[in-house]
Amino acid sequence: MGVPLRQQIAVGSYLLKQKLKGVKKYPLVLMLEPLFRCNLACAGCGKIDYPEDVLDQRLSFEQCMQAVDECGAPMVSIPGGEPLIHKEMPQIIAGIIARKKYVYLCTNALLLKKRIDDYTPSPFLTFSIHLDGMKERHDASVCQDGVFDRAVEAIKLCVAKGFRVTVNCTLFQGETPEDVAEFLDYAMELGIEGATIAPGFSYERAPKQDIFIKGQDTKKLFRGIFEIGKKRDWKLNHSKLYLDFLAGNQDYECTPWGNPTRNIFGWQKPCYLLPDEGYAASFQELLDDTPWEKYGNSSNPKCAQCMAHCGYEATAVEDTLQHPLKALLASLKGPRTTGPMVAEPTPKWVTEELKARKTIGGIPVRVER
Repeated sequence: MGVPLRQQIAVGSYLLKQKLKGVKKYPLVLMLEPLFRCNLACAGCGKIDYPEDVLDQRLSFEQCMQAVDECGAPMVSIPGGEPLIHKEMPQIIAGIIARKKYVYLCTNALLLKKRIDDYTPSPFLTFSIHLDGMKERHDASVCQDGVFDRAVEAIKLCVAKGFRVTVNCTLFQGETPEDVAEFLDYAMELGIEGATIAPGFSYERAPKQDIFIKGQDTKKLFRGIFEIGKKRDWKLNHSKLYLDFLAGNQDYECTPWGNPTRNIFGWQKPCYLLPDEGYAASFQELLDDTPWEKYGNSSNPKCAQCMAHCGYEATAVEDTLQHPLKALLASLKGPRTTGPMVAEPTPKWVTEELKARKTIGGIPVRVER
């Protein structure tokens, strides 16, 4: 993994404490979203269509610190919108670091060169810079020319100044394993700590709906990527079992409470990716009052194609704790890229609908699992 040993030990200690306490639902990463405003309009984004009065809202420094303290997760990811637009962001970052939390500031990097002197290198701070592939692919993804070059310039600047830097890459339709491998090779040459890589989630609010990869195509793509990766030295910021899940070898249900989201509306139910399911006033209320059983790739059609790390990384981490030998083998061998994949989950909403109707076209049916 592209994660320093110091951070691995801190997170591992936190996980062990949760197990010893018998905690069933615990947060791993707080998704702190202090604003929706952005300086790009990406084709796959589900945040940019809010009205102006919503886009103008911000979480204050005090609200952000309250969320960090209330949640207690050892890591904080700050997505957006574009966090560097927030005038209090340097203060927010400093407050999180003072609490000894590991913070990933997610940015498209357009403002990073201008704002870099507002931050100080720290083992607790990582700039997670958005790159969805090489120049042509990335600029098409963010719907603006020249963004790739500016992001790469910012990466080199941050690395030169001693900051921890990762890239976060979202994959969409039209990707090939060879294209992604070329990008990961290039990203490693930039001197970054590691890369996160995941399939795009089909936001209902996204401007374009025909760009998302679905079902078996996602798993085939990742198998192709990982097959090439056997001969590469890529550092990926994921647990080995999550990568094995992407390759279609693990049958996981999401654990969205592992990556809870706090934004301008409150604590988002059930996760970062579904904006219209309601909000809780506190983190504890989120845990207690969210109908978790109604979500997941077999329980809710909105979740059917999701394989995002904000839903499944925590599941993979929990599986690692429960089955360390399996995790060790996955680490040594890497994701399996041949052979049968796990079966696609049976959609509960389909079987429940059939049970309710008991007929198809007037013909009685019998439904079995």
